[in-house]
Amino acid sequence: MKYLITGGAGFIGSNLAQELSKKNNITIIDNLSTGFREFLPKHRNIKFIRCDLLDKNKLIKIFKGHEIIFHLAANADIRFGLDHPKKDLEQNAIVTFNVLEAMRFNKIKKIVFTSTAPVYGMNKIFPTPENAKMTYQNSLYGASKLYCEGLISSYCEGYNFQSWIFRFVSVLGPGYSHGHVFDFVNKLLKNSKKIKILGDGKQKKSYIHIFDVINAIKIALQKSDQKVNIFNLGHNNYINVNKSIKIIETLMNLKPKRFYTGGKSGWVGDLPFVFLDNKKIKKLGWRPKITIEQGIKHTANWLLDNKWILRKRK
Repeated sequence: MKYLITGGAGFIGSNLAQELSKKNNITIIDNLSTGFREFLPKHRNIKFIRCDLLDKNKLIKIFKGHEIIFHLAANADIRFGLDHPKKDLEQNAIVTFNVLEAMRFNKIKKIVFTSTAPVYGMNKIFPTPENAKMTYQNSLYGASKLYCEGLISSYCEGYNFQSWIFRFVSVLGPGYSHGHVFDFVNKLLKNSKKIKILGDGKQKKSYIHIFDVINAIKIALQKSDQKVNIFNLGHNNYINVNKSIKIIETLMNLKPKRFYTGGKSGWVGDLPFVFLDNKKIKKLGWRPKITIEQGIKHTANWLLDNKWILRKRK
């Protein structure tokens, strides 16, 4: 098969490219605005093209001859999204439209899309199933991803596309380049005596490891054949921020004094409880193999062994 991955120099994209390249030819597109050349897998089956996805005409040329598009490129900056609201419109909504149009022009019918748990907004059903009512949105990122889902399903209906949409919780593992584990490790390396924690530390999150994510995507592609296939990807349980920071402190052999900013949410758009129902993907035979605690340790150790990313991602 000949696959194309947008955002393939990012955390999830590069890990996915590494796995898929074992048996397939892979084209990676990335503008390297948040991805890294260091992440690009070195494999004879992988071709890298630096490209801005806002350039639709260039995408139309690059997409030619591919069979499935894995659309992972996005602005994932939830925390600071209000500082640059245009990013979510351009890099999520408009870029997804360009990807779909490039597919339509080249008669490519299959797309895999990485969505997110925040599309559920401030819902009160936990664990949250795929058919939960979409409540009001509290982040530009979540709102833009929900729009992308609607656009993709419309192309499936109107142009006979087929899609696999995955709503992720936060993903951990090698190549992890932003989020709470990144922030905590970075802060403790700079000051081992004290640490500031956003919110009250009681926020509950259900993280998942990148290896389990890739396994779920492969299984869904093999076993789910609806026109629009939507799956939650999250762990069987969750952890609060205080326990997460404790795991990292123990790993780094530190006992810093904690300071909290207060409030149930760490920032505007932060969800105080994220816990997705994963029964649908489990029915296909998938199970998470790496615990949340193991994922946090694996990620923290990877960051400590790859401090270059802490310097680059400031």
